[in-house]
Amino acid sequence: MSHMPSTPSQSRQDKEARRRGEFPAAPEPLSVPVFDSHTHLDLTIQEAGVPGGGDGDPIDALIGAAAKSGIDRLVQVGVDVPSSRWSADLAARNESVLAAVAIHPNEAPRLSDLDAALREIEALAAQPRVRGIGETGLDTFRTGDDGRLAQEDSFRAHIAIAKRHGKALIIHDRDAHRDVLRVLDEEGAPDTVVMHCFSGDPDFAAECVLRGYHLSFAGTVTFASAGPLRAAAEITPAEQIMVETDAPYLTPVPHRGRPNASYLIPLTVRSLAETRGDDVDALCAAISANGERVFGPWR
Repeated sequence: MSHMPSTPSQSRQDKEARRRGEFPAAPEPLSVPVFDSHTHLDLTIQEAGVPGGGDGDPIDALIGAAAKSGIDRLVQVGVDVPSSRWSADLAARNESVLAAVAIHPNEAPRLSDLDAALREIEALAAQPRVRGIGETGLDTFRTGDDGRLAQEDSFRAHIAIAKRHGKALIIHDRDAHRDVLRVLDEEGAPDTVVMHCFSGDPDFAAECVLRGYHLSFAGTVTFASAGPLRAAAEITPAEQIMVETDAPYLTPVPHRGRPNASYLIPLTVRSLAETRGDDVDALCAAISANGERVFGPWR
């Protein structure tokens, strides 16, 4: 009788990989390329590294892995002044990347001089390959009552910056649906608004769609508990839907809990297509066209 250990089950291997923080294997590539509407390459490298490791340039590795999966364009998003500068610099030298710049709503209350930070964001917003102002918005999950005023002031200032520069406004909305709409209605929304990592139900989606906003769905739409989110995706018109990673976070099923990166977007796109009853290639074509309309051409 053999006493050799059996090969670990796939579920056990997955658990071990999650514990080690390993990137998942690449999914089947998309036939029609799409873009990642919201990623954080800097945070991905800092917190997770790159798929497969390696000694080369980590930015090239992440962009290259994405391209092999059919993700040929990225929007790199800043969350504070340093990361916004980094994002703008990367976009200026890489034709696959456009940038968005902002003070994240959870960062705004922590700053000793929010006005100075906003002036820096305004200056970056003038750069030609900075195409989005975000992520900005409201977050009542992580910011308590004492930080809400600064958060809302920051949100209003970002709305004004987006309108002055004619850039898309990219909104972070966590547990603040009604207040986000209230502020946008009070200030007057820019021509183009993207609800990053859309997290609402069909009723909230309908209100956003009515206002002409774009809804960007992340890996959360694949989670078993995300029934209302999938219902929201079902009612979103094809011309208002986008897809994102928010990497290195929100990794889609079946790799939830492991690091995320743009090369995993095919999992989210195929889940969306199944939910909506769409042909995958047709959905990809719609998403791609939406990206060019919202952010302009990459190349």
